[in-house]
Amino acid sequence: MSNIGLFSTLVTAMAVLAIGLGVVGPGLGMGIAIAKALEALARQPELEKSITRWLLIGLAMIESLAIYVLVIVLIVLFRSPMLEYLTK
Repeated sequence: MSNIGLFSTLVTAMAVLAIGLGVVGPGLGMGIAIAKALEALARQPELEKSITRWLLIGLAMIESLAIYVLVIVLIVLFRSPMLEYLTK
């Protein structure tokens, strides 16, 4: 395998690993947030609208972390300075 092929394979493997690790945190955060919101709804069902509103805002913030991971990994994957060096 050539240097470029090996480098591309390694970069792709690291990108997949980074995406996998990068979504674990937001996934756990979403699970915890939903569990706490359900506990709050069980205690005070009259506050359903308020709890739901804050839950959705929080979930949107947590989801943005996973999107940031995806964007950064795509930037690294498709714009690697080492790839230019190897192609010369």
